[in-house]
Order: sequence, then C-alpha cells, then structure tokens
Amino acid sequence: MDGAELGAQLERIAHEVRSCERCGLHATRTHAVPGAGSAGAEILFIGEGPGFHEDQQGLPFVGRSGEYLSYLLNLIHLRREDVFITNIIKCRAPNNRDPLPHEIEACRPYFDRQLSLIDPLVVATLGRFSMRLFFPGASISRIHGQARIDGGRAYLPLYHPAAALRNPNLRHDMEADIAQLRTLRDEMRQRRAAGEIAAPKHEQKTLF
Repeated sequence: MDGAELGAQLERIAHEVRSCERCGLHATRTHAVPGAGSAGAEILFIGEGPGFHEDQQGLPFVGRSGEYLSYLLNLIHLRREDVFITNIIKCRAPNNRDPLPHEIEACRPYFDRQLSLIDPLVVATLGRFSMRLFFPGASISRIHGQARIDGGRAYLPLYHPAAALRNPNLRHDMEADIAQLRTLRDEMRQRRAAGEIAAPKHEQKTLF
C-alpha cells in the first residue's frame, strides 16, 4: 500500500471517529480526537484520552501534556510529524475522569485499525490505561521503561506526561525511559530487515 492510500485509509477512520456514537461520550464532546502524525510512523504513542484543549481543537496532546511530550521528542531529535499520536479513547471524558471499560472497548476497534495500517516498529504507551492493552495486570511504576518485543514489534511502557508534570520526581524516569526510543526503533528496523522477525498481524484482545 502506498503512502497516499495509507493516508486515505487513516482519514476514513478519522471520519468515522468524528461521527462516532458508540458510547455516551459523544454527547458531551466538542470534537472527537482520532489521532495525528505520520501515516508511515515507525513509533506510535498511545495515551489515555483527550483533555480540555484536545477536545477544543480535535488534536491529541496539545495542552501542557502535549508541550511536555514535544519537549521529550526533541530530546531524542524527533518531531511530532515523525511519529503518530493517539489515545485509548477518542472523546474527552467528563472532568477528565478515568476512561470506563465499556468506553475503551467502544474505541478499541479504531485503534486496532490504526495500528494495523501504520504498522509501527515501536508502540510507546503513555500511562497505565494504554499500558494495560499490552501489559495486562502490570503496574506502571514497576515496568516503566522496560521494553517487550512481541510479534515483530516492541512495546515500551512510559509514564503519562501529565503524571510527570504533577510529580516532578517522575521527570528523570520519564526522560531516561524515552531516551531508549530511537535505539529501540533502530533495533527493530534492523531485525525486520534481516528477517529475524516478521511484521506483526495485530489481533484484538479484550483485556478489560
């Protein structure tokens, strides 16, 4: 699939997200937030859900957490345009409460399709809710920064940027953990090119 067709398919998913009524969050949103970034991204970030500014603009991570994420990317010489950024739920939850299991399940097919189309080398989870998609039952404080390779892709659990903003003591860990991303990406690129691992066939799992 060429880049234009890939971009078109991602935009079709985004159109579905913007008109989605699969759960009650559609009734209180200003804008759904499908995700943004490069259709050919080798690194995909998945966070928790849109906040106030994201809901207003329809784009992921544009508030204070987004500023910090951009800072973190700059530390490893990447730009937002180099990666793809999305969330586990695509509409803001009232008062930024935690996403509920049925809301996560309602949004999960959109993410599964995005993941399959983009086929990144590395998925970086931001916070405990997205972490649970790939590390069920784990604790973010115990496994942050510990990459796991599964099915031809690496998964790296990271603290959510908002957690590091609330607790400055986490910033050292956050910045040390994200420093692995380029090396991890390069390792996965080399291993796929050498045929050591095949590109994954993503399968949906119900973990909640």
